[in-house]
Amino acid sequence: MLSNDQRREQLAQLSREAELGGGQERINKQHEQGKFSARERINKLVDPDSFIEFDKFVTHRCNSFGMEKTKYLGDGVITGIARINGQQVALFSQDFTCWGGALGAAFAKKICKVMDFALENKIPVIGINDSGGARIQEGVDALAGYAEIFYRNVQASGVIPQISLIMGPCAGGAVYSPAMTDFIFMVDKTSYMFVTGPDVIKTVTHEEVTKDDLGGAHTHNEKSGVAHFRCDDEDDCFERVRELFAFIPANNMIKHSEKPTTDSIKRANNKLKDFVPDNSKKPYDMRELVLEVIDDQHFLEVHADFAKNIMTGFASIGGIKIGIVANQPNFLAGCLDIDSSIKAARFVRFCDAFNIPIVTLVDVPGFLPGTVQEYGGIIRHGAKLLYAYSEATVPLITLITRKAYGGAYDVMASKHIRADINLAYPTAEIAVMGADGAVNIIFRNELKGLTGDAFNKKKAELVENYENNFANPYRAAELGYLDEIITPEVTRHRLYSYLKALENKSVTRPVRKHGNIPL
Repeated sequence: MLSNDQRREQLAQLSREAELGGGQERINKQHEQGKFSARERINKLVDPDSFIEFDKFVTHRCNSFGMEKTKYLGDGVITGIARINGQQVALFSQDFTCWGGALGAAFAKKICKVMDFALENKIPVIGINDSGGARIQEGVDALAGYAEIFYRNVQASGVIPQISLIMGPCAGGAVYSPAMTDFIFMVDKTSYMFVTGPDVIKTVTHEEVTKDDLGGAHTHNEKSGVAHFRCDDEDDCFERVRELFAFIPANNMIKHSEKPTTDSIKRANNKLKDFVPDNSKKPYDMRELVLEVIDDQHFLEVHADFAKNIMTGFASIGGIKIGIVANQPNFLAGCLDIDSSIKAARFVRFCDAFNIPIVTLVDVPGFLPGTVQEYGGIIRHGAKLLYAYSEATVPLITLITRKAYGGAYDVMASKHIRADINLAYPTAEIAVMGADGAVNIIFRNELKGLTGDAFNKKKAELVENYENNFANPYRAAELGYLDEIITPEVTRHRLYSYLKALENKSVTRPVRKHGNIPL
């Protein structure tokens, strides 16, 4: 019988073995590729000495294809709980040094166990992905494991935040778990995601493409919109995740804590006095307006490289954490299109699920015209943003800085879809369309037959008259569609005042299983 000291030594020996994963040689190869080991990633991400590991000694039970001859303690994935910024989280980290991080039944069971723990205890879950896919030797057991994880992703959606860090390969069916989480972080040059790899694509379609071009961080942040954050390296990724946790809650039930700030809520926004150009066609950078209004110029932009005609991200005003959706006149004139509608709709739904108030900054000339947009389904995709705002029950504050034309005015959190507070600058223009287009339609008979200077003079007169009547916020204010017209200098203080007034907002919706968003 082993003595107490021998038992302690046995535990220490097994722990050392488990912590080595696939061995030091394979860990060194990770380092050579600019990647940390699975365990190093956890230690760098979480608060010091806060990680508590689950299932450290689990091994697989597969006896096919010689698998019984190779077993790693932990079975290639590290799971447990820890703290980030003092917030309790659950997490798993796939270990590429063990069978290339391939998922088997025991591997999946460990992930499911920690996801169940997260959901039962209402704490966020973080998945660090670095895997070659399913463990082929385990066949349908591996596929079943993936499906069990997918199911839990859906059950946790909107209840606890789910974060995915792609820190190596994530291919085949494995991509669908991150795709159902709330935010995906990718690392330049070392991470990639795709359903089918370059070799399969070459065989089937004869296209030649590299892994990075097909599914790298650049591709999924700028082109597909699959990923939300692109990071320079793994250390940068961990810092960005910690930054995100400063803005989001642990679950959908708790009351938000305030974000510490020394930025006075009474600070005047004098920089904004003449910020919006007099010329309604001249672009400006909405980001500068956002930074001027929020606390400490700290804006965590989400999907920064995708659909740049709209901005989404987290900030705080007077310590109150908010989500921001803002048209960007600097890109495509701030038009709504397919990608921007999808991007904003998903962000609005996240904020609504986790009780984060939404501030919407509007300067939108309409939906982007063209056959590409119409054939691509702009009607269906644009309706997603309309649906997201209309179903939201969190505090909604809208500020029109300049243009708000046509259906895009309605969609961008207008009073008519139940935004709580609708504000406008004196520079705001609320109309069905711009003056030039409106005059061409309304006064086409009066302009018919005129040419040269006579045409130009008459049209200029009609445009000026239309602008005087409609290129301002006062008609909407007369009808009660705007609660207040404010000067830009008081933006920060006004937004804070309304956010405080809406702190206890409560809305009752019709009883239903769920709505049918136009997917």
